[in-house]
Amino acid sequence: MGSKLRLVRSANQSRRFRFVFLIVGCFVVTVTFLVVSKPQALVSNLGFGTSASTSPPVADGVSSDDDGVNGADSAAVRREEEDEERGHESKSNNEKEENLSGEKNILVDANPKEEVIEHELTESRTESEANSAKSDDPGSSQDDAPGRLTLPTVSNYNIGDHQAQPESSTPIVSEKLGEQIQTPERKPLCDNSDQRADICEMNGDIRIHGSTSSVLFVESSKIEQSEAWQIHPYARKGDEACFQGVRELTVKASNEAPQCTTNYDVPSIVFSTGCYAGNLLHDFADLLIPLFLTARQFNGEVQFVVTDLKNWWITKFNPVLQKLSNYPVINFDLGNDVHCFKQAIVGLRAHNEFQIDPARAPNGYTMVDFAKFMRSAFSAGRETVPNIEDLSARKPRLLIISRKQSRAFTNINEIVATAEEMGYEVVVDEADVSSGISRFAEIVNSCDVMVGVYGSGLTNLAFLPQNATLIQVVPWGGLEWMASNNYGEPAKQMGLNYVQYSVGMEESSLLEQYPKDHAVFTDPASIHNRGFQEMRSTFLEKQNVKLDINKFRDVLWKTLEQLIQ
Repeated sequence: MGSKLRLVRSANQSRRFRFVFLIVGCFVVTVTFLVVSKPQALVSNLGFGTSASTSPPVADGVSSDDDGVNGADSAAVRREEEDEERGHESKSNNEKEENLSGEKNILVDANPKEEVIEHELTESRTESEANSAKSDDPGSSQDDAPGRLTLPTVSNYNIGDHQAQPESSTPIVSEKLGEQIQTPERKPLCDNSDQRADICEMNGDIRIHGSTSSVLFVESSKIEQSEAWQIHPYARKGDEACFQGVRELTVKASNEAPQCTTNYDVPSIVFSTGCYAGNLLHDFADLLIPLFLTARQFNGEVQFVVTDLKNWWITKFNPVLQKLSNYPVINFDLGNDVHCFKQAIVGLRAHNEFQIDPARAPNGYTMVDFAKFMRSAFSAGRETVPNIEDLSARKPRLLIISRKQSRAFTNINEIVATAEEMGYEVVVDEADVSSGISRFAEIVNSCDVMVGVYGSGLTNLAFLPQNATLIQVVPWGGLEWMASNNYGEPAKQMGLNYVQYSVGMEESSLLEQYPKDHAVFTDPASIHNRGFQEMRSTFLEKQNVKLDINKFRDVLWKTLEQLIQ
């Protein structure tokens, strides 16, 4: 009996051992399968996941805590659970992808508030996550959760990043979702940064209305903030006395404008012939050179619109205007017409006094180009001065510009006689306002040397041929810097030889008006410090010149040597 009991007990232990071995083997196979096929599912089922996860569904009639199932049933249950789990995860991933793509289509205002964006994204994310059960693990980290998505925010996401935005445009996003509108950023109509002239340049629908003193740039869209400029279209910025004679124009952007009465296919340039027009230096420095800089690039296909129009000025410089524009001048101030252009420039480009800065000029224009243009406009055909090899065959031609009212040569006959003795052919003429500029341009162009006291008559140097010589006589009174700036530098820039002759105290008629110990002689700068008008009346309006012939003879000899080399 005892032996039978031992045999039965041994058999039972053997069966239990085989049963346990079978259970363990099934468990190992199942775990191995899960590790190989779906490691994330295994981690989630074992409770190690840090993110919210769904619990696997339980088969009908089977408890997940039932320890009485055999190995085969356990394997079947495991396979069924795995199939359902894969289907559920696939559905969850699809829902998250749909949610993400939906959130990327959200458009925001141009100046979004971050809390509003996050509210929209949170609602969308919550709606997606509600489709699957999630476990709220208080110890889980949002940054480490493999199932969480980092959604775009205002700071790290730009709408339309896949399209390059133009540098000159600002995107405007409409309030309607899914619609984005871009409008180009327009530069200001006018530029007031230059020290000498304000200038406005416009392209589009431009309407010039003389009766309202306005130049309108018509915008198709509603303007929230109006843009308006007050412009004096004359190139002498900051001279308030000058601007009293120049009509002020309003240049502005508007979405309301009068109807066009005349349309033009060429650009327009608006300028004034007020202020100092009539003084030859200002005619060149404030009008002719600025007109050349502004209009020459259009090769005649440009329309001049003139305010403060002086008919005599238009007549005097008509050869220049006709060479710059193929069309008659329009008087800005007459009538109620509305002139409409596709391009307009209000004001004229200008650099230094009677000079051109090639670095700032269209097409790199220089004073050589301007002088050549002026000679051509007035049919002054000689381009350069050839060397004189034989004085008996051709005498160098010397022009002395005479003056009547001030800064006149009081010994002009002695000067002429000396020059003729040295071999010059001498011409004496006066360049007054009333004299025809075409006639005087031809005389200047025919000469090799021009002599004159500081004053507007020297502006005619523009008609001298290249390599000619300008001799500027500077009156007493510390005027050398003015003389050099106004005529010396322009002469050099035009390819001329320049000689500056400064008058001594004994050569000035001021010695007849003031004693030698007067500030006029001992401290001329103190007269300048009293203001321009005081300086002008003392040194320019009251002074004549009597040249020291022996001193001036040396200047004429050096000039002659240059001509015959």
